[in-house]
Amino acid sequence: MTQIVNADLSNARHASAIVELLNGYAMDAMGGGQQLADFVKSNLIAALSKRNDVHVVLAFVDDAPAGVAICIEGFSTFACQPLLNIHDLAVAEKFRGQGISKKLIAQVEQVALGLGCCKITLEVLEGNQRAKALYKSTGFAGYELDPAMGKAMLLQKKL
Repeated sequence: MTQIVNADLSNARHASAIVELLNGYAMDAMGGGQQLADFVKSNLIAALSKRNDVHVVLAFVDDAPAGVAICIEGFSTFACQPLLNIHDLAVAEKFRGQGISKKLIAQVEQVALGLGCCKITLEVLEGNQRAKALYKSTGFAGYELDPAMGKAMLLQKKL
């Protein structure tokens, strides 16, 4: 049985599941292929708990951690409304292909609607065809204001 819940970061079971699932994602090729640093494993939940703009959705299958969506609120200046960014979305390898990602996204959408968000955003690697198909099937599309200017690109500058 699959259970989708809004995580309670003060719940030890939820906290452990978040770190376990995020670490599994980090070790996957789509997550960089390396496990989380010990510092991250030890401090992530405390750091997330200090933020009031973080929302985590968890999936459990028969009480085993199966999937996670870690979301962070943002703001759309063009809409003058909040938005919700799915920063991490992962399903443990042994639970893939069971529709868990779609259930996580559906719950994230409910969280976003509850927050009055105008949209949900995310980023995906170009080569992650499985995730791109999932996102397209759940209503996500490339962001563009004017087709002549092309789609938006995600860039980063590490500090």
